[in-house]
Amino acid sequence: MSSRALQYSGVKSSDDVPSVHAEDSCYTKRKRYVKKDGSCNMVVRHVPDEWLLWITDIFTTLVEIRWRVMFLTFALSYILSWLFFGVLFWFIALTHGDMNDPTNEPCMYEVRSFVGAFLFSLETQTTIGYGFRGMTENCMIGIILVTIQDVISVFIDTFVIGIAVAKMASARKRAQTVGFSNCAVISLRDGHLCLSWRVGDFRRNHMVDGTANAQLLRHREHATGKVDVSYKDLNIEESNIILATPTTIVHKIDPSSPLYKVNLKDLRKESFELVVSFTYTDDCTGTLHQTRTSYTPNEILWGQHFQEMIKVTRKNYRVDYALFNHTVNVLVPELSAEEYDLKKCSEQPKHKPLNVSPPTEAVELVNGKSPEVEKASTSHAVQVNKL
Repeated sequence: MSSRALQYSGVKSSDDVPSVHAEDSCYTKRKRYVKKDGSCNMVVRHVPDEWLLWITDIFTTLVEIRWRVMFLTFALSYILSWLFFGVLFWFIALTHGDMNDPTNEPCMYEVRSFVGAFLFSLETQTTIGYGFRGMTENCMIGIILVTIQDVISVFIDTFVIGIAVAKMASARKRAQTVGFSNCAVISLRDGHLCLSWRVGDFRRNHMVDGTANAQLLRHREHATGKVDVSYKDLNIEESNIILATPTTIVHKIDPSSPLYKVNLKDLRKESFELVVSFTYTDDCTGTLHQTRTSYTPNEILWGQHFQEMIKVTRKNYRVDYALFNHTVNVLVPELSAEEYDLKKCSEQPKHKPLNVSPPTEAVELVNGKSPEVEKASTSHAVQVNKL
């Protein structure tokens, strides 16, 4: 390793090089687990009692459906309720004899046909009040039915307004204003290889608090068709962020990192997926949100660094979001973090400290006698003299 010359990827930083396209990877043959917009590329099938689950949690179901489906559902709920009560009013008028005898005191004024009953139902539920049709005191069942329709109308209006407000305040819409960079980069930071990506808020109001997370996801397919999905958490430096300006999230590739033994050539052959997320609290609504995206190996650029996009003026900080996804080339060795650390250790000078003996011991060693031998001979001479 020490005799091997370092090979570098990239060139000197230059603003003329906004980005670099990575080589094609074998991972492109596979489908993403998490799409770039943060949604999971998953189709769930054969869920037991799926329709029952949707109906049980009808509020969440209506919040998650598309706007056009929601408008169609609510329009049908109003129209069907008008038709249902219109049929009941028509049946009451028919049994009371309002259809056959115009001189009879009616249950409902000007309800002589099914169309009149439908219009009476519509005017009652929407409280239009044209002053042409109305309920009389001659039919108690009609009064009870009008009361029930009014109560149901209040519930329908409340449900529609609540769903519309919840859908407009959905966290998914707010998450679209917080975005990640199109690619991640690997570069040197303080003498260590680091993986980094950028996150920014495209609105002026910023989060109170936010936490960045990252996981390395790997797919493994067995010959039997079984698919295993494993997750490995990545340690992030300074994961708690107040996102006032675009921030670069940094993962130091150390021995605990799953990328520690991956070099440039290995990266092109890898089939993992880097899933990153940013969980934060909106300072306007106090609602918890999460933004997600993923990076495949061909979207991780080796020997690149994000271009600076913040400039300091006399009055404020200026952020140029046109440079949010721009990178510049930098000199980075094509070695893995493990090989790079071993290379640095081998190039450091090694000085072995000398063990210097005391002067007396040195003299005795020169004379050919060690201190232990000298002590032993002295004690032996004393014993002989005593005898």
